[in-house]
Amino acid sequence: MIIQKFGGVAMKDEMMRSNCINHIKEGLHEFGEVVVVVSAIGRFGDPYSTDSLLQVTDAFSSSTAASDLVASCGELIAAAVLSAELARAGVENTILHGVKAGIWTDGDFGDGSISRIDTSSILESLEQTHCVIIPGFQGIDEAGHVMTLGRGGSDLTAIALAGALDASHVEFFKDVPGVMTHDPREVENCNKLDLLEMEEFLVLLDCDRPIIQKRAAIHAIQTATPLYIRGIASSESGTWIIP
Repeated sequence: MIIQKFGGVAMKDEMMRSNCINHIKEGLHEFGEVVVVVSAIGRFGDPYSTDSLLQVTDAFSSSTAASDLVASCGELIAAAVLSAELARAGVENTILHGVKAGIWTDGDFGDGSISRIDTSSILESLEQTHCVIIPGFQGIDEAGHVMTLGRGGSDLTAIALAGALDASHVEFFKDVPGVMTHDPREVENCNKLDLLEMEEFLVLLDCDRPIIQKRAAIHAIQTATPLYIRGIASSESGTWIIP
């Protein structure tokens, strides 16, 4: 089993999502079972992106159960859209969300933590379809409220699921071919790194635009989960990050 995580850029439009579908098919062919974690579609300005939904939550005076419910909708929409397009491409799949996803949280609304994961529904669904889609960035607290996991929380969803399910690794699909020596938006002629140790990778996340959530990377270290960061529109090799 592997976990594949598709971010907002990878989910942005039908053409980009066709790349997601190809990678999912490849994952199923190679590993047999794939758990897909999705972020909301697009980036700021796109109607269903997390940033756009968070603008709606400005109406709330503070982070509350209601504001987290609104903020979580982007991933639900993304999961439903990808599921339909996968089915159209001949890939049977199941969406699990809320209590069915088994991700339980505690802490504060807007910045929750994963307290435990019940994998029973995921494993049961994988026996039927071999491809399960889970909306990232969210879980359910003990009172039954939706709670979001902070900026970049879908990364934490993917890595936490990998540990709970004993997956081989987590694949992150990005708009860059892997971890680069510099930010390609700021420095020309930067190179891709083929291999990093976790501690080296963690240092690179101390920046304004980390390639994955730092809290998620710390969880990967704690669970010894290998990560593979690669380009969404390419079949070329990416960057392995290993314990």
